[in-house]
Amino acid sequence: MSYRILFCLWLFVGFVSSGWAEPLRKEPYSAYLFVYFTGKGANQEAIRFAVSTDGYNYKALNFNQPVIPSAEISATGGVRDPHILRSEDGKSFYMVATDMHTVKNSWGPNHGMVLLRSKDLLHWKSSKIDITQTYPAFKEVNRVWAPQTIYDPVAKKYMIYWSMRFGKDADKIYYAYANADFTALESTPQLLFTNPQGGSCIDADIIRKDGVYHLFYKTEGNGNGIKQSTAKQLTGPYTQHDAYLQQTNDPVEGSGIFKLNHSDQYILMYDVYTKGRYEFTTSKDLEHFTKVDHEISMNFLPRHGTILPITQAEYQALTKQWPLANNPVLGGHFADPEVLYAEKTGKFYLYPTSDGFDNWGGTYFTTFSSTNLVDWHDEGVILDLPKQTTWANRNAWAPCIVEKKIGGKYQYFYYYSGAQKIGLAIADEPTGPFTDIGKPFIDKHPEGIKHGQEIDPDVFTDPQTNKSYLYWGNGYLAAAELSEDMRSLKPETQKILTPDQTFREGTYVIYRKGTYYFFWSEDDTRSENYRVRYATAKSPLGPLTIPSNNLVIEKDKSRGIYGTGHNSVIQVPGKDEWYIVYHRFRYPDGITLGDAAGYNRETCIDRLTFNADGSITPTKPTLEGIAPVTLKK
Repeated sequence: MSYRILFCLWLFVGFVSSGWAEPLRKEPYSAYLFVYFTGKGANQEAIRFAVSTDGYNYKALNFNQPVIPSAEISATGGVRDPHILRSEDGKSFYMVATDMHTVKNSWGPNHGMVLLRSKDLLHWKSSKIDITQTYPAFKEVNRVWAPQTIYDPVAKKYMIYWSMRFGKDADKIYYAYANADFTALESTPQLLFTNPQGGSCIDADIIRKDGVYHLFYKTEGNGNGIKQSTAKQLTGPYTQHDAYLQQTNDPVEGSGIFKLNHSDQYILMYDVYTKGRYEFTTSKDLEHFTKVDHEISMNFLPRHGTILPITQAEYQALTKQWPLANNPVLGGHFADPEVLYAEKTGKFYLYPTSDGFDNWGGTYFTTFSSTNLVDWHDEGVILDLPKQTTWANRNAWAPCIVEKKIGGKYQYFYYYSGAQKIGLAIADEPTGPFTDIGKPFIDKHPEGIKHGQEIDPDVFTDPQTNKSYLYWGNGYLAAAELSEDMRSLKPETQKILTPDQTFREGTYVIYRKGTYYFFWSEDDTRSENYRVRYATAKSPLGPLTIPSNNLVIEKDKSRGIYGTGHNSVIQVPGKDEWYIVYHRFRYPDGITLGDAAGYNRETCIDRLTFNADGSITPTKPTLEGIAPVTLKK
C-alpha cells in the first residue's frame, strides 16, 4: 500500500473523528413510530405511541394509554397534535404539541405550545411556551395550534412553525427558531404562509423532496380540505397549488406526510375528524395521491398525529418500555365477531357487527382480512341493508359465514341479523360482493317459543359428514340442518337446544377430537358480567351436556376489562391450536358509559386451550392479545 493511500485513509479517519464528515447511520430504518392523541374526552388529550414494522399496520403501545402525562408537561393539563422529528445528527428527538385542554377550557382561547426533547424516545424533558406572555406584540392572539418542527439547513437551526390567530382574523402560519437546547424560541415569530384564497389555514406540515419544500395545510372557511404550496427556500415564498389532495368528500385536518423506508413512496395521512377515522394515501411525486385505506390497520383511533421512521433497536426499546397491545385487534367499535379461515384464499376473515351506533343502530356490515390473526386489513362494506335489502333497513347485527364447495366452486353463505330477523346473502369471494336472497331467511319464533328474538345466527359444517347446521335465537337456542344448497332449513331436523337458564344469545359451535362444543353468552351485553359458557355434545343437534365448571371467559376487573362475550372460535389449519374471538366494553372507559357500553364495544382475540380430558381451560382476557400465528405452507 502506497504512502499516498495511507495518508488519505488517515485523513478520512481524522475527518470523521473530528466531526468534519456527515454522521453515518449505523442501522437502517426498519420500523415506524406513530405519535398521536385520541380525542377530547377524559385523559384523551395526551401523547400516545404506536409502532409498525411496515408503515401500514400499527399497534398501540402501553395499551393505548398516555406515555407522557399531560399534567406534567403542559400549562393547561392537556396536549394535542403532537409532532415528532429526529435531529440531523440522529442523536436526539424533538417533539412539539399544542398546549390545550378542551375538556376543561373548551376551544379556547389557548396561547401556548409544549416543547419536548429526548435522547432515546423513552425519556423526555419538556418546557412550555406562552406566546402572549413571551411576545407583547402577540398579546391579542387567541389560538396557537398544531406546532411542528423542521431543520433549516440555511439557518442551521430547528424551525418551529404553527398556525396562529388574532381576534377573529383568519388563522395564518407563523414560524420561529428554537434555541440550541430546544427549550424556548430564540426569535420573534414571523409570518410564513397565508391562505391565498383569504380564508384560514391551519395544521401545516412541511417536507423537503428534491430540493423543494412542500407545505401541506388545511383550508378553512372555503372548503375543509388539504392543499399544498411549494418553495425553494424553507422560509418561502410559497407558490400555491389549487388541487385538493384528500381522497374523500368528508372534512379532514391534521395532515402528516412521511417517506416509507427503502421506497420511493410517500404516505400522506389525515384525520377525517367528523367520522372518527384516519385516511392514508400514497404518492411518488407529492402531487398525485392514491387512497390505500384497505391496506391500513390500527387497533386504536388516533387524532392528528405524525409518523417517524425508526431503527430496529429503537423499535425493540420502545416495545420493551411500553407493552405492545394486540387487543383490540381492530381499531374502532366492532362487536359480535365471526371468524373464518377461507381455504380459497388462505386467509383469515373477521365479520363483526359495526358498533358505536346509539341503541345498536348500525345498518351495514364490513369485513377484515389477515394472514396472521394480528394484522387486519379493512376490506370495506360487504352488505348495506338499506341499499341492498327490501325487508330490513336497520339493526345489522351478529353475522356468521361459512365457506362451502358446491359443484367444485367455492361459495360463501352469510347469515345475519337484520331488523330482528335472520337474512342470507351469498357471494363467490369471502369479501363479496354479497347478494341478499330478497327475503328473510327466518322471521318467526320456532314452534313452542313465545319469547326472545330471531337473531344471532351461527352456521357450522360438521367435518365428519360435511353437513351444515344453523343455530339461532335470543332467549332460546334453536338448531336445524341446512339443505345442501344452504338456502333453506330441513324442518324435520329442527330442535330447541336451550342449555340452561344462563343462556342468553350468541351461539357458536366447533368440533374437536370427537366432541362438539357449544358456546353461548350469558347476561346482557350492556352488563359488565356478560360472559361465555359452554356445553358439549356427541352430535351437532345434541343433546347437550353441561360441565360443572363451564365458564370460558369473563371480565377481569384488575385490568379494567369488562363485558367479554359473544364469541367465535378459530382453529389454525392443520394444528390443534385454537383462539377465541370476542367483544368487550371499549377500553378503558367503557365501564363508565352505563348502558351505552353495550353498543360501544371492541373486538379482541386470545388463546383458547383445552385440558387433557377435553374440558376447556377458562381464558383470561388480555390487553396484550396474541402473537402472530403462522400458517403451514
